[in-house]
Amino acid sequence: MKKLLHIIATPRDEESRTLKISQVFLEVFKNKHPDCVIDELSLFKEELPVLSIKRVDGKYILLDGRDLFGKYKEAWQEIIAHIERFLSAGAYLISAPMWNFNIPYALKHYIDIIVQPKYLFRYTDKGVEGLLKDKKMIVITSRGGDYTGEQMRMYDTQEPYLRAIFGFAGLTDITFINAQPMDMGKDTQKQKIEQAQIQAKKIAESF
Repeated sequence: MKKLLHIIATPRDEESRTLKISQVFLEVFKNKHPDCVIDELSLFKEELPVLSIKRVDGKYILLDGRDLFGKYKEAWQEIIAHIERFLSAGAYLISAPMWNFNIPYALKHYIDIIVQPKYLFRYTDKGVEGLLKDKKMIVITSRGGDYTGEQMRMYDTQEPYLRAIFGFAGLTDITFINAQPMDMGKDTQKQKIEQAQIQAKKIAESF
C-alpha cells in the first residue's frame, strides 16, 4: 500500500470527538506502514466543485457510454481531479460524525462528485460492475445517541448508506468503528471514546 486517503468530514478539528479516535488509528498505522503516504482531505476546508447543469449533462454523456468532449470535458476537469486523487489511494479512512442520522452534507457532496460512471462503476451486459476492487476502507464515526438497540437501529442510515454506495462501486471490505453515545454525559463520552480508541489500535495493527 503506497497511499492512505484520509477523508475528514467534520469541521471541528481538534474539538472533534471523531478525530480523537482517527488520530489513534493513524498513529499505529504509520508505525506499521512508515513508507505509506497519508493524504489528508478535509472536506469542510476543500472547495468542492459544484454539480452544475453542464457537469450533470456530462454525467449523462458518460452514462451513454461516450467520452466527454468540448465544453463538457472542460467542465469536468475539477471532478476528474478529485476522482483521480481518490483512485490513487490503496486504502481509505473516513472520519465522519453522524448528523441527523446520516453523514455530514460535505461528505455527501464529495461522494456525489466521485461516484461517476466509467471511473468508479460501469454498466455491462450482466449489470453494474464496481471498479473499486481489492481496496479497504475504515470508517470512524461518533454519534450523540446509541444506535445499537432494536428501537434505535432503524435511525442509523449512516452506516447502511456508506456500505451501499461504496459497495456499489466495488469496495466491500469496510470496517466501522462507531463511538456511541457521545451526548449522554461526560463520563460516558470519555469511556466510549477510550473503547473506540482501543478498537482503532487493534484494527490498525492488521489494516
